[in-house]
Amino acid sequence: MKWSLNELGQIGSIPFQFDEVVEVAESIVNRNSEIIEISPAHVSGFFVVDSLGLLGSFKVNVEVTLPSTRSLKQVKVPLDFEVSEYYVSHRTQDLTRFDANDVVIILEDDIFDLNQAVEDNILLQIPTKVLTSEEKTDIGLPQGKDWEVLDDSRINLSQKSKDTVDPRLAKLKDFFKEDN
Repeated sequence: MKWSLNELGQIGSIPFQFDEVVEVAESIVNRNSEIIEISPAHVSGFFVVDSLGLLGSFKVNVEVTLPSTRSLKQVKVPLDFEVSEYYVSHRTQDLTRFDANDVVIILEDDIFDLNQAVEDNILLQIPTKVLTSEEKTDIGLPQGKDWEVLDDSRINLSQKSKDTVDPRLAKLKDFFKEDN
């Protein structure tokens, strides 16, 4: 769904509410090849014009199928998040009126594309660590002959704090010592 800023600006201070199902599967898989499958996104919220610009506030519910970051098995990851963003014209020069925490999107051609906004925010919400339910509960990590995968919680603190110096660089450690 697309709206022009002019069209949305005519609604004034009355919130324009919407409740849509957005099909983003084809275009989002083209943008992120790790996504195996994605359900249609349910998007509901409102737009309102205020003194800063067009404020969009909406909630997105979608289910994304991703590979496990440990075993590459398929994992269905439900994403349920809220978005609050300001949309302004590409002619807007002064963005200092916005707070540092405001998300401001400058629109090319002054056209707001709901599908694009939903896609962008879904991609931002994809977790970096994806595990199957078995991998979440299983403490044993993969291991083989002369190797094993260690979780951060299993690494010995003394190994982390060990001050090891490459023998080739050992003479350099005294280079910056102060003379008293």
